[in-house]
Amino acid sequence: MSHFVKIHSDESLRKGLDEAAKIISEGGIVAFPTESFYGLGADVTNPDAIKRLFKIKRRKSDLPLLILISSLRKLPKYVTSIPPGAKRIGEKFWPGGLTMIFQSSPILPLVLTAGKGKVGIRISSHPLANALSRALDVPITATSANISGRPPCIMADQVVECLGDDLDLILDGGTTEGRYPSTILDVTVDPPLIIREGIIKTEEIIKSGIYEKIVESSSG
Repeated sequence: MSHFVKIHSDESLRKGLDEAAKIISEGGIVAFPTESFYGLGADVTNPDAIKRLFKIKRRKSDLPLLILISSLRKLPKYVTSIPPGAKRIGEKFWPGGLTMIFQSSPILPLVLTAGKGKVGIRISSHPLANALSRALDVPITATSANISGRPPCIMADQVVECLGDDLDLILDGGTTEGRYPSTILDVTVDPPLIIREGIIKTEEIIKSGIYEKIVESSSG
């Protein structure tokens, strides 16, 4: 059984975050709640940890992983460029359920980006997920805590049932919203492309007036 920490007070939150940060820094994998579903956190700069995560999820190696950063000012370190519109989008919708796809920095391992040269990034609006990302010096993954192709988990007990002994720690932060995943917006193209509509609706992005045009993927 994975180690399990229920977050029910400031003290349990502090202890849980300290333990999670230590585990991730040492190459381990932690499950934690996000604004959508439970996610799996690993050090994005550690190829071995990323490979283990793929194995746990039984995820195809040609599918890249999205990552969480702690603040907008950390973004330049992990991407090659930031389009002006993307910066404004980040200022408006982060923290929140919007993942933006950028050209990835060489600092990120190929196994994370599946060799595609792009990476999806967001700042989580969930207090626990946000606190965990701020507790580390590196970004963490936030792929859903489930076996690929199976329904995502909205409760820690579901994570236990799904992934059992494969994780190093599960932070039980209660039931997540679970209605929609994050919206994915590719800002490496002009006009930007909605890959997947989720928490943040396309109409909200259009109404922001930051981009003159937003294209929706026919497969999204």
